[in-house]
Amino acid sequence: MKIALVHDWLINPGGAEKCLEVFHELYPAAPLYTLLYSAKTAETLNFEPEKVTASHLQKRPGILKNYRKYLALLPFAIEQFDLSEFDIILSSSHCVAKGVLSKGEQLHICYCHTPVRYAWDLTHEYLRENSLEKGFKSLLARIVLHYIRLWDLHSANRVDYFIANSQYTARKIWRTYRRRAEVIYPPVNLQFFQPRQAKKDYFIFVSRLVAYKKAELVIKAFNELGLPLVVVGEGPQEKRCHRIAGNNVSFLGYKAGPELAELMGNARALVFAAEEDFGIVPLEAQACGTPVIAYGRGGLRETVIPADESNWDKATGIFFGEQSIAALTGAVEKFVKWEKNFQVQAMVNNAQRFSRERFCHEISSFVQEKYRIFKSEL
Repeated sequence: MKIALVHDWLINPGGAEKCLEVFHELYPAAPLYTLLYSAKTAETLNFEPEKVTASHLQKRPGILKNYRKYLALLPFAIEQFDLSEFDIILSSSHCVAKGVLSKGEQLHICYCHTPVRYAWDLTHEYLRENSLEKGFKSLLARIVLHYIRLWDLHSANRVDYFIANSQYTARKIWRTYRRRAEVIYPPVNLQFFQPRQAKKDYFIFVSRLVAYKKAELVIKAFNELGLPLVVVGEGPQEKRCHRIAGNNVSFLGYKAGPELAELMGNARALVFAAEEDFGIVPLEAQACGTPVIAYGRGGLRETVIPADESNWDKATGIFFGEQSIAALTGAVEKFVKWEKNFQVQAMVNNAQRFSRERFCHEISSFVQEKYRIFKSEL
């Protein structure tokens, strides 16, 4: 099987990139096609420079910091890759990667992290946060998003098989594209993320600092609580987060591997306020024996077991019901009361269901089986 890997962009490592890293591990000879990439991030994921092909967008000055401004060009850019020499296309898509062009004798499997968020679920939030609710710029933005939706729906027909990263995402794929998807949960690296002996007096927030991750909400809530909060991550909202943070909030920038595992393992709890399609970070925290205080929507309902005062042998966290300061502070106060009841082994047991080894086996089995069926039908 001659395989090509396709990924939207390779800039700041996140959950999607952890899946891509495993794809590269499974198929080391497969080249990577991506709209744009950071050489440092590609090296982190063990991609050799000659194995990475970027689109024409890579040549634009400052593109790695401002790529979101080029949303209208992304569908055109992804269609310019010539993948005609490959037997299998394995795309890792949360934006346009699934839209690469293919031929009838090629098998295209898409591991879908989510349908394009800004075009579907977060359209109105995107317009509000970028002051695009009124005026000529608003009209242009709405036209672009409308075009993206039409293209996104049409390009779903280029995929032979969808894999979703959660049942939540599978439902979104059905709602958006009317396509069925098999669920294969992303991997947690249990080699790095292991329990620590003692906790320290801080809570931790780990995420890219982008709007939908709700870093500002978490910081404001902890300003009100006065409890120590460590923020790990980088992104376009970094300066805004620094401006609103009180003296109880510390910023450590991007961390990964053993360093991140130590920070997570020593924390009292991980705070997670986004409505996420899956969310690897909360499982990494659980693997470290650290409970999760999370917004109870999305994929986290499949990975966090909420405490109900009678299930301490299984409980791994606490949910709050709305993305508000009051709801989050209430959940943190509840956690402080229940903190000593959480059991490290319960959290570790839950995280082990999402191991890297399990992900490798399920992905390779899926690709082999679907390719066998595909070849038999040609």
